[in-house]
Amino acid sequence: MITVKAGVNAPAIIITMMKKMSVTVKLLISLLVLLPLVNYAQTDTARINIPMKNGKVNYATVCHNDRHRNKAQIYEQVAQWFKRKFSNQQAAGTFDKEAGVISGSGLFKIITSTSGNYYWLRFNVNITVSDNGCTFTANDYYEKPVEKGITNDYSKIEYRWWDYRQGHPWSTEDKVLFTGLNTNTLNLMSSLKANLDQ
Repeated sequence: MITVKAGVNAPAIIITMMKKMSVTVKLLISLLVLLPLVNYAQTDTARINIPMKNGKVNYATVCHNDRHRNKAQIYEQVAQWFKRKFSNQQAAGTFDKEAGVISGSGLFKIITSTSGNYYWLRFNVNITVSDNGCTFTANDYYEKPVEKGITNDYSKIEYRWWDYRQGHPWSTEDKVLFTGLNTNTLNLMSSLKANLDQ
């Protein structure tokens, strides 16, 4: 039992109590103080509509030929769009005019915190052109975190995405990461559609 003497200040009482507590009790108190932080990281999994196909992130859209252009004209327009959009990317695209196929790799930089952390998202882009327009597909997403003091290789985004959807994000930055992936990809698809409407 702890007795409090008149004139003793509160910090001294707390220190005395802490000295008399067992290690197990101290650990339990620490756990109870930190539990709300862990719980927040696991419950902040707002719904983000990322399309999946066969268990993998897969964006696809069809852009229709409303300007009545032929396949060669559409191909040239899409090829120019691709070269502009991915001009600063390391990997050059593959262009097969006869088959009407353009493919390559895309890269997004998603800033996830004010402390300077960000992720590189690498993905494949495939565009198939026909007389009716074109089909755009973005898939095979890989993520690479860039944080001070950490060096990581690329890994498939689906591992992280699965855990996030199950309510077990890997970090508090996951919501920003997946929102960025979704927003950037949708903007890319909208840009292609707008380009064909010109």
